[in-house]
Amino acid sequence: MKKTILFLFCFFQIILRTGNARACSILYYRDTKTGKIYAVNNEDYWYDVKPYIRIIPASEGKFARLWYGWDDFAQGGINEHGLFFDGAVTPQQPLPEGYSDKIKSNLGDDILSDCKTVDEAIDFLEKRKIALTNGHFFFGDKTGNAVVLEWVNGIKKLIFINDNYLTATNFLLADSTKGNFPCARYNAINADIRKMRENNEPADLKRIGNVIAKAVQLPAKDENGRIGGTLYSTFIDIKAMEFKLVYKLDNSKLIRLDLNKEFSSTKKRTIKMEAFEICQ
Repeated sequence: MKKTILFLFCFFQIILRTGNARACSILYYRDTKTGKIYAVNNEDYWYDVKPYIRIIPASEGKFARLWYGWDDFAQGGINEHGLFFDGAVTPQQPLPEGYSDKIKSNLGDDILSDCKTVDEAIDFLEKRKIALTNGHFFFGDKTGNAVVLEWVNGIKKLIFINDNYLTATNFLLADSTKGNFPCARYNAINADIRKMRENNEPADLKRIGNVIAKAVQLPAKDENGRIGGTLYSTFIDIKAMEFKLVYKLDNSKLIRLDLNKEFSSTKKRTIKMEAFEICQ
């Protein structure tokens, strides 16, 4: 992901002016020729947070998992069964009757520890009557299934993978009139997928990584001097269980992990992105 191919869109300048640097671009891609499945993501946020990767071994009744985030909260991740999740902020919506958005636990970690598939993740949230009023969930698994789960006007909406890929940014896919649309990042991702297919380019992890690179946000300051941009980008080959992370658009800060090896370990560990420090 070279800086010469990075694009700065006016969207991020807008969210900096409004004081909300929380954006996200997520893509799940299924290659029918090779059977490969890729999940890639840009986490756009303030640069002064201290993000890390946490790897948790399997225990009785709980799956091994890796998640990334900060402040003891998973922003995204994957488990030993190939269930991937991420999420993105969306325009505010009413809470469905009988549901709660008061999440006291580390919800992403809970899902990865208990669920194997997209369907199980959907059921997990439904059983606990959890809904989001200002965001949507993105789930994908090793079977090739993927979904964006969101709530519009208090009604649950499921947007499943179509044409072998699924993209989400910060507008509600079920009703784009609610705000944050049109989205230049969403359009850039989908346009590059069409280009890749028209040119019959191989859809390997590097090429899919270049797709999500079209949606990165270069660092910029808000009116108070606080810097925000793409905090990290993640690249996952779900079938091969290969994980890569680039911190702050700097290729010299590349973390590469063999997930099969990581999940076979019995030791919990944390990898600090800023210092690449591994804490057992």
